[in-house]
Amino acid sequence: MLSRGSPLPSPAMSAHTSPAIELRGASKVFRTPSGAAHTAVRELDLTVGHGEFVAVVGPTGCGKSTTLTLVSGLEEPTQGEVLVAGQPVRGVGDKVGFVFQQDATFPWRTVLSNVMAGPRFRGVPKAEAKSRAREWLGRVGLAAFEDRYPHQLSGGQRKRVALAATFVNDPQILLMDEPFSALDVQTRALMSDELLELWEGTGASVVFVTHDLEESIALADKVVVMTAGPATVKQVFDIDLPRPRKVESVRLEPRFIEIYREIWESLGEEVRITRERGAAHVA
Repeated sequence: MLSRGSPLPSPAMSAHTSPAIELRGASKVFRTPSGAAHTAVRELDLTVGHGEFVAVVGPTGCGKSTTLTLVSGLEEPTQGEVLVAGQPVRGVGDKVGFVFQQDATFPWRTVLSNVMAGPRFRGVPKAEAKSRAREWLGRVGLAAFEDRYPHQLSGGQRKRVALAATFVNDPQILLMDEPFSALDVQTRALMSDELLELWEGTGASVVFVTHDLEESIALADKVVVMTAGPATVKQVFDIDLPRPRKVESVRLEPRFIEIYREIWESLGEEVRITRERGAAHVA
């Protein structure tokens, strides 16, 4: 059943029972080059449970990526609170993994060296880091490519390297900012299936930003619709499709189509508002 709205977290919750991620009235204001104030997100309330896969959708430029940077600790909220496991976020934590839209590999390092980089940075001995990196390269199907360099790989293979380099650090929080948007349709579907296979059983909480509503429904336990910027949460929809899922097959189910129509009714309004604002600005 689709839910209308997300319950606010209880301030009395202990760290042990707190959700994985909480944003409480979080706002972020940036200064433009001209010195004007730009509000990216405003009074944002969002809760992500432990092991939950949450997709965030909204109009272009509404503040979805800013939400991720607040959770990651790359940015601090101007107002409100951001908590991970009940604790205020103070800088980038070692249990947070971030997969960006663009490849974040080191071009001068081999595939194996790229995947080893995170554990080595965290002080893991070289032999152990290499063993863990090879394990994850095997899991993403790149065991035979460990001595290659990123420029020698396809787009899908580079994205697999990015996933291995993230999961090798055993993140409790996985933040993903349109990670598959640059891939072709077929590769994108394959990568979505691989992501679900890698994630299931890890216990990681995922926040996945996308412009693709079909992708969000196919992947997530919960889809959050953001308003036209400055972003705040408009509605939260529980996705009651059974797991495990295969992206291409689940999209053909009648229930998937029903969910798509209901979410698009909400999301489409915000997309139209954004377009109208853009047209008015040009005029």
